[in-house]
Amino acid sequence: MTSASTHSGSDALIRPGVGGGLAEVFRQRFLLKLLVRKELQIRYRGSVLGLLWSYVKPGMQFVVFYIALGVFLGLQKSPGNPNGLENYAIYLFSGIVLINFFTEALSNASRSIVGNGGLIKKIYLPRELFPVASVWVSGVHFVPQLAVLLAACFLAGWQPSALQLAAAVAGFIIIAMLATGLGLLFGSANVYFRDFENIVDMLLMVATWASPVLYSWTMVSDKLGEPWFTLYQSNPITSAVETFHYAFWLPTTDGTAPMPPNLLSLWIPVGIVVSFLLLLLGQWTFRRLEGRFAQEL
Repeated sequence: MTSASTHSGSDALIRPGVGGGLAEVFRQRFLLKLLVRKELQIRYRGSVLGLLWSYVKPGMQFVVFYIALGVFLGLQKSPGNPNGLENYAIYLFSGIVLINFFTEALSNASRSIVGNGGLIKKIYLPRELFPVASVWVSGVHFVPQLAVLLAACFLAGWQPSALQLAAAVAGFIIIAMLATGLGLLFGSANVYFRDFENIVDMLLMVATWASPVLYSWTMVSDKLGEPWFTLYQSNPITSAVETFHYAFWLPTTDGTAPMPPNLLSLWIPVGIVVSFLLLLLGQWTFRRLEGRFAQEL
C-alpha cells in the first residue's frame, strides 16, 4: 500500500524550474500584463517624451533613409526619374514599422531572461513570460507607428481591399511568431553563453538589408536570378514585409507596380509555416534549458 501510494505520488512530481510552456503564459495573462507594464515604466522612467519616442526614433530613421536612398540614390519616382518607386515614402515607412517591431522584439526578448535574473532566482513563475512580455512591449511601440503609416496612406488616397488587409494581418502574425520563437531560443541560450547577445545584434543588423524594406524585390530578382531569389523570398521576414507593401503601399499607387509572384498563394503560407516551426523550436529549446536558469544566473 505504501509502495503503491509512493509510486503514485512520484508520477505527479514535476521537475523543479520547468513550467508548462507558452500555454501557461496565456493562463497567467494577469502576470503578463504586469510584466508589460513594468517594462514600459522602467524604459521611460525619467524620460521627458516617454512613449513619444515611439514616433521620434522611426521618424528620424525614415528621414535618413528617405534622403539617402529615395533622393540621392534615386529610388523615389519623379519626372526626372521614371524608373523609381511611386510613393517611395510610404513604401519605405511600411517596411520600417514592421522591421522595427521585429528588431526591437527579438533584441529585448533575447536579453529578457538574463535581465530579469534577480526575479527568476527569487520566485518561480513561467519563465516564458519574460520573452513574451518583451514582444508585447514591442507591439505597444508598433501601434503608434502604424497609426502614422495609416494617416499617410489615407492622405495618399489609400483604398485597400479586404484581401490586402488580411495579408497585412498575416504579415504581422509571421513576424510576431518569428520574434517570439527566436526570442525563446536565443533568450534561453544567452543564459549559458552571453555570446548570443552579439549574435543576435549581428542578425538584426543583417535583417533590415536582407529583406525588401529599403529597396524593391525586383532589384534582387534581376541581380540574383531565379534560384537565389527563391531562397531570398523564402525568408519569412521578406514575405511579411511584402505583405505590408501589398496592403499599405500598393493601394496608394496606380496599381501597376509588380508584386512578387505567388506572394499570396505560396510565400505567405511558407512564411507562416517557417515562423511556426521556429516558434516550436524556440519553445522546445527553452523547455530543455530552463531547468538550470536559476543556477546559471
